[in-house]
Amino acid sequence: MTKPSFDEFMHTALNDEQSQPKPQRDLWQGVERAINQAQPMQPPKQSNWQKLSGIAACTIAGLLAWQVIMNQPKQDSLANISAFFEQQKQSLLVQYETQPALTSDWQTQLQELEQAEQAIKLSLKQDPENAALLKMLAQVYQQQLDLINKVHQPRWQQI
Repeated sequence: MTKPSFDEFMHTALNDEQSQPKPQRDLWQGVERAINQAQPMQPPKQSNWQKLSGIAACTIAGLLAWQVIMNQPKQDSLANISAFFEQQKQSLLVQYETQPALTSDWQTQLQELEQAEQAIKLSLKQDPENAALLKMLAQVYQQQLDLINKVHQPRWQQI
């Protein structure tokens, strides 16, 4: 009795159908069905640590943004508001430049409103966060714009 070489042993073991275990039923149909069935991919689960660090990063970014906004000087915002209303007033004056005014004393009323504006601005320099003064300033600006509009628009155009 001779010992077969490893190659011969492998060749006979692979080709011998009786030594191969046979499945009790045909499994290829089930395998094929499982492959063809579309299964949605499950996203990898994040650990609680990742979620917590993401929430912490967003919170810190929000607090930093809030801190930057709150620490801006109020004088700059006052200057921006003043510049905006001054631009609105000048555009109205240019728009109504060719139209005659309905009253003759409207410019003195406008000067009085401008004096009130200057007085409020002086008060705001000492107390820039005073909400009542800011509201009064906005009302004075609106009164100036309303005065210019009402003086130059004929009554038949108003509703």
